[in-house]
Amino acid sequence: MNLKNVLLEVNAMAADGIIDRYAIGGAVGATFYLEPVATLDIDIFISFKPQTGSLLISPEPLYKYLTERGARIEGEYLIIADWPVQFLPPTGPLVEEALEEAVDVNVEEVRTRVFTAEHLAAIALQIGRPKDKARLLQFLESGTLDVERFQQVLERHALLKVWKKFEQQFLEL
Repeated sequence: MNLKNVLLEVNAMAADGIIDRYAIGGAVGATFYLEPVATLDIDIFISFKPQTGSLLISPEPLYKYLTERGARIEGEYLIIADWPVQFLPPTGPLVEEALEEAVDVNVEEVRTRVFTAEHLAAIALQIGRPKDKARLLQFLESGTLDVERFQQVLERHALLKVWKKFEQQFLEL
C-alpha cells in the first residue's frame, strides 16, 4: 500500500476543484505525531463543494472522479493505491475547526494536510471509544501536545467536563 499515491490522487482532486480542502484524521493522522498503529483505512475529512443549483451536497463527483482514475468502491471505502480510504464530512464544530486549522506536512515529498495533535486528541476524547482513550493517553505520554492549546480546544468545544472525568479515570492515582 502506498500512501504517497493516495495523497497524489487527493491533491489532484483538490487541484481539479472536486473538493475544497481536506485533512487526514483518525489513526493515520495520529501517526504524524505518535508511533504508528495498525489501521485498516485512511480517514480523510473534506469540505464537499456544493453542486450548482442544489442545496444538497453529494459525494457523487468525488466517487466519479476517483473511479475514472482507477479507484474502486468496496463498501464505504474507495480503494486508492490499495488503501481503503474513507472520505468524511466534518461531523460537528470540533471537526470543522480541525479541518480549518490542519497543518501542512510532507509525505514522501508530497504536500498534504493533517489535523493538529491537539485536535486529534480532542476528537479522541469526544468520541470516547476504548481505542480513542488509548490514543489520547499516547498523546499525553508522548509530549507532543501543546497543553495550553489543547485546553483551549477543549474549552471552545465544551469538553472540559469530559476531560475532567478522563483525568480522574486515567491520570489521577
